[in-house]
Amino acid sequence: MKVLVTGANGQLGWDMILELKKRGHDPTATDISDSFEQDCKYIQLDITDENAVREAITTIKPDAVIHCAAWTAVDAAEDEENKPKVYAINVLGTKYIAQACKETGCKMIYISTDYVFSGEGTEPWSPDCEDFAPLNYYGETKLQGEFAVRNTLEKYYIVRTSWVFGSHGNNFVKTMLKLSEKYKEIRVVNDQIGTPTYTPDLARLLADMAEAEKYGIYHASNEGGYISWAEFAEEIFRQAGKDTKVIPVTTAEYGISKAKRPFNSRLDKSKIKTNLHCELEDWRNTLSGVIHG
Repeated sequence: MKVLVTGANGQLGWDMILELKKRGHDPTATDISDSFEQDCKYIQLDITDENAVREAITTIKPDAVIHCAAWTAVDAAEDEENKPKVYAINVLGTKYIAQACKETGCKMIYISTDYVFSGEGTEPWSPDCEDFAPLNYYGETKLQGEFAVRNTLEKYYIVRTSWVFGSHGNNFVKTMLKLSEKYKEIRVVNDQIGTPTYTPDLARLLADMAEAEKYGIYHASNEGGYISWAEFAEEIFRQAGKDTKVIPVTTAEYGISKAKRPFNSRLDKSKIKTNLHCELEDWRNTLSGVIHG
């Protein structure tokens, strides 16, 4: 199977290419940068260039496009000077990819986020919930990206995830480990609740989707129960053998950031179990892959 992956130099894109190669598929990696360090076909691609997107996808004629590329700097997305670029990447780029997928008849997998919801309450968000209320510009553009896919294609998956971490790129786990080298105590919020997602596990799920035709909107994160960021940090330090103390604080106590964060990032993942017979393992069992390499 031929699969084109956007954002291949990112956390998820990197592991997506590894997983596709492991399964014997024929992946083409794409990204905005001029190089890619894995052994596979690579195309430098600016997804905000409509003609370049169409040429890449119509030339390769993949069976599936896994769209991992996105503007993910949530706070920076709030800056007025960045908003046109955020929109171009998260909305227009997604639209161009969807249109090219329609032209070639290939399926598309779009990675989205729990940030499309309000983050209120305590009930897990259902994949079929239409009660959208993004708290920040990043979430708003990711939601518009979802609608670009839904309004263009029939053969699509939208996969909302949360708290992503892996060995490649930057993430919360690596940040906590770096901070623990400097500080004996670290303040971490305890009123934002969700579940971490390990990128190799998510990549396996996306590969399963590419091989199937169970189209629709799904939620995916690792098992292990709903936790706070503070609890996540405590487990990171425990497994890393650090004596760094986590000071749990509320979001208000931590201080205001440019972008509002959701308090409720709980995702209802029952649909991937029912339709795809898949379940991501306990996030605690995946931490050693990042902590110990």
